[in-house]
Amino acid sequence: MGARSTTTAVEIFGSVYYVRGSGNDGDSLRQLAGIVDGKMREVAEQVSTVDTAKLAVLTALNLADELNRCQKLQEGERDEVREKVRQLTTELEQVLQE
Repeated sequence: MGARSTTTAVEIFGSVYYVRGSGNDGDSLRQLAGIVDGKMREVAEQVSTVDTAKLAVLTALNLADELNRCQKLQEGERDEVREKVRQLTTELEQVLQE
């Protein structure tokens, strides 16, 4: 049986949105909405527009940039881990051959 869908009210930049999620996602959805609201308010302080659609697009671009930087950092860390595993594997093989 599939997860039950629930609706959670969240407030972003002064507007209330009803967001549907599965199971008990209410707290998670409120946390995500808080992040979007905070970023939107941060962007609003830096630009002169009062057009909420433009603010939303600029906020989305800012969040996409943060996500992109995090993904690149994470990929770099994965590469470092892979290289370390290769080094340790080589060392272990050398020790086992002695």
